[in-house]
Amino acid sequence: MGKRRCVPPLEPKLAAGCCGVKKPKLSGSGTHSHGNQSTTVPGSSSGPLQNHQHVDGSSGRENVSDLTLGPGNSPITRMNPASGALSPLPRPNGTASTTKSLVVSAEMCCYCFDVLYCHLYGFPQPRLPRFTNDPYPLFVTWKTGRDKRLRGCIGTFSAMNLHSGLREYTLTSALKDSRFPPLTREELPKLFCSVSLLTNFEDASDYLDWEVGVHGIRIEFINEKGVKRTATYLPEVAKEQDWDQIQTIDSLLRKGGFKAPITSEFRKTIKLTRYRSEKVTISYAEYIASRQHCFQNGTLHAPPLYNHYS
Repeated sequence: MGKRRCVPPLEPKLAAGCCGVKKPKLSGSGTHSHGNQSTTVPGSSSGPLQNHQHVDGSSGRENVSDLTLGPGNSPITRMNPASGALSPLPRPNGTASTTKSLVVSAEMCCYCFDVLYCHLYGFPQPRLPRFTNDPYPLFVTWKTGRDKRLRGCIGTFSAMNLHSGLREYTLTSALKDSRFPPLTREELPKLFCSVSLLTNFEDASDYLDWEVGVHGIRIEFINEKGVKRTATYLPEVAKEQDWDQIQTIDSLLRKGGFKAPITSEFRKTIKLTRYRSEKVTISYAEYIASRQHCFQNGTLHAPPLYNHYS
């Protein structure tokens, strides 16, 4: 079993990407190169990890319903314009409540939409939200369209206070993901926003000491040029891609820029850290519904007041 760590190891703040763009066909041997479908982490271990984006899977498809639940047994909330209070959206049929209390919430996604909307329309940035400001490693993911194609995903393994961290990575993932052009106003209505908070970091005993669909994984390895590289996939990636452990590891090596043949012996040299995540997703339509007191005819005419933040 892995050695438990409450937080990831101390390191400089690292931008990371873990969302795939294409869904490659991987063989069991995992020796195929996927350079054109993966993101490279440039530089040595001391440099920034570009795009540690959680590879949310190929075409960005995600196993979420049209109405994504909030943490635990709390569904997404909608603003009641009369009272200024948040009221729950109805839970989808057949969705069971859970008793575990999570930190992540739909309001975090709403705040990300607030930040992006204000940036794109030149409004002052919104006031600080009322949800917890505890520090967590985090990722912000943007997807678009009915098939939820990946549009941007960047995060950090360094624990950041949520208010400043979500604000920073909202704009970083939306505007500076090197795989995509910056998001525009015109794309807003088709967007989905996901916030992932990373928890339960553990040092794995070997490269197979993790479970598909349960753990996210971060690997460190020495490439063919003797340079240390790092890459990560969030917990949902392998399951959405229908990969087994070997396929996931080999895809992650390619994502990290490893170009040599992948052998069983080389896999044994990988240092793997596993982790879990709390995740919530909302659509732009759900965001607009929660902020309807600020909008007229679908357009924000003044900077949001966000009485529920103050």
